[in-house]
This record gives sequence, C-alpha cells and structure tokens, in this order.
Amino acid sequence: MAKIAIVGASGKLGGATLAALLAHKLASPSDIIALTSSAPDSATWAKLAATGVQVRHARFEEPETFERALEGVDRFFLVSTPNIGLDYGVAMDFDGIAATAATSSSANRGRESHHKHAIDAAVKAGVKWITYSSLAYAFSSSSASTEGGAASMNTSKAGVMRAHLRTEAYLRAVGAAHGIAVTVVREGLYHESWPLYLGNYDVRNAASERDVVPLAADGKVCWTAIHDLGVASAIVLATTDDGEFVGKTFYLSTRPATAKTVNEIAQLVGKARGKDVRVEIVGRKEHERYYVEERGTPRLAMEWWVGTYEALEAGEALVDDPMLEKLLGRVGLKPIPVEEIVAAMVRG
Repeated sequence: MAKIAIVGASGKLGGATLAALLAHKLASPSDIIALTSSAPDSATWAKLAATGVQVRHARFEEPETFERALEGVDRFFLVSTPNIGLDYGVAMDFDGIAATAATSSSANRGRESHHKHAIDAAVKAGVKWITYSSLAYAFSSSSASTEGGAASMNTSKAGVMRAHLRTEAYLRAVGAAHGIAVTVVREGLYHESWPLYLGNYDVRNAASERDVVPLAADGKVCWTAIHDLGVASAIVLATTDDGEFVGKTFYLSTRPATAKTVNEIAQLVGKARGKDVRVEIVGRKEHERYYVEERGTPRLAMEWWVGTYEALEAGEALVDDPMLEKLLGRVGLKPIPVEEIVAAMVRG
C-alpha cells in the first residue's frame, strides 16, 4: 500500500481525513503518516500516536522539517495553512494563472509561500502524488461538468481564495516540471464556518447576539460538513485507481438544491435560539466601516475578507459538482444537512 502523509493531521480537515481513513479502513495505520507542528512531548502528538499511525514533525515556517517528514511518502495531502494573516496586505492583482509568475519569489508572499515550502520539499523527498486542499470558490456554472471535472475559474472576488489560486498554479507548474501527479480538491465551505460568514457571530453567546447582521452582499452557498469533506478526501487519497483523480480539479460540495444564503443561515440561527436573526445588505464601504469601527476588526483583515461577500453574490460558491455525493456513496453515506450543524452549534 502507498504511504500517505497528511499535514495538519490534528486540525479540522486534516483530522477528519485521518479519522475517515482509519474508520472506513481505507488504509492501514502503518501506511499513514500524520504531520504536525506540535512537539513530540505534546498532548497533540500523543493523541495522534495513539491511533497507531506514524507521527512526524513538520512546520510550514521550516522547510527542512517537511523534507525530513516526507521521506518515503508516496502520496501527500497538502492541507492549506490556517495562517490567514499572511495574506493581509498582499496585492490582489496576481491571480495565480501564469505559472511563470507563480514560480517567482515576489509572487509568493501570502499563504502560498508556506504551501510552496511544502511542495518543494515534496519534490526533494520524491513524493509521487500531491493532493491539495483548495477552497470551493471560483465556480463557473457555464463550464460545469456532470463528471466532476474542472467546472472552475482561475479568478475570484474572494480574497480568501487568492492564495489558493496561486498555490494551484504553482503546484501544477511544479508537477509538470518534475513529473509529479497533481490533484486539486476545492473543498466546500464548512457548515461549521457559518459564524465567520455571519459577521463573526458569537455562537457561544447566541442568545444576546445581534438580531440584525450587516453584510456587504449575500449569495447561495453549498455548505458542506467537515466530516463529509474528510471522508471524501480520504477516499481520494486511498484510491487504487490513480487515473480517477490525477490531473484533475474538482469540487467537494453539497448540491445547489440544498444551498443557502447567509441570510437563510441567519434564519436557522434565529430558529435555534428562539429569536429572529436577519442579514441587512449594506454594501462594501459600510461593511468595512462597521466591522472596523464598531466591531474592532483590523482594517487589513477586513479589506482582505470583504470581497468574500461579493464572491457569494456572484455565485462563486453555488457549486454543482456531484463528486462529494459520489464518493460518500461508496461508503454508504449521504451529506450531512447544514440545518443539523447550525442547530447543534447554537444550542451547544
């Protein structure tokens, strides 16, 4: 069996993927390598080791740790770094399309700089296949494929997507140059991330939170449970048919029939807390003013984030790709409804 390494194995997506590999017996623990930035004497390390997998240390800030951690690895699941602060203040004029630009040092100043370290280390370590966890924006309904293919664009209004696009471009260029198999999985927007989209809604104090949440814009989202993304990602990593996924870009998201706007999520929150909540569309400038001046959000962070709502309005997160349902079906599962997650989070 191929050796599979997962970075961020104690995190949300990485942890869900590791759990799915083990729970569904998709790979033997001895063939799984959990990469963590935690120290060997930490509780995180001990918890990972208790599953029976190999545990190795790797930090995005230290490329040499990835080189050591990826020795003997065949398949590498590169889960994107959660360090979004790296993106703040980075110019948005490079969208990641030009491979030549993506390989220059000046183009790798955001989170993609960390991803580049891991990709370069994978090349040096002799990894044969890299699967990257991108994000489910930049969907193009005009190019949608019923085969789970690349129904995607290479530009996005969402600042959060820019580092992913740059990483995708760099990974494809490196893969082509070194003969490494590449797969890009645009993972659906988490069910569990709705508080972030609902104006950083304080779910722990939902009863006393705002009744009206100002947002720049709104649009339908194919929200997807972290658990489901972990299962589907695990199936991709453990496949015995490399040709099914290699060289492809696809989405793992629920379908448009169950998509909900942020305002519809607010309504679910209101139902769960017993007091109505709604979204008020105020436009980009007022959104920035409100969250910087009244909610204390750092300006650079808000300037980076606000484009997310314009991306939703443009339909970038209204994904129509059957791949998630197809993969979950292989292990007898169906997507978890967002209503269940929202209610559980609000009610605690």
